[in-house]
Amino acid sequence: MSELATDFARIVREEARLIILKALAEQTNESLSSSMLEQVLARFAIHQERPWIHQQMEYLKTMEAITVVEAGSVKIGTLTDHGRRHLDRHIAIEGVKRPSRPGA
Repeated sequence: MSELATDFARIVREEARLIILKALAEQTNESLSSSMLEQVLARFAIHQERPWIHQQMEYLKTMEAITVVEAGSVKIGTLTDHGRRHLDRHIAIEGVKRPSRPGA
């Protein structure tokens, strides 16, 4: 794989992880299933299979940004305080795109 393709894949992963955190934050219970996240990501032209989405969720879990519960063939992600702090720009989680400044 070329360097450009590698960089693009990294950018897509970091963008997807931010989209996942934002989507969870929009929910009343701050939780969504991986099948729902698949639809959310598709709205941003990120068309990936569920195993890829599960990998991103596991990464966010490792970084303590979300908790993950398995429910059959899907995973349920729930935003943590650590993930919320990233969205509020109080911290930066490695491997997750920084949110834009409010109003920017």
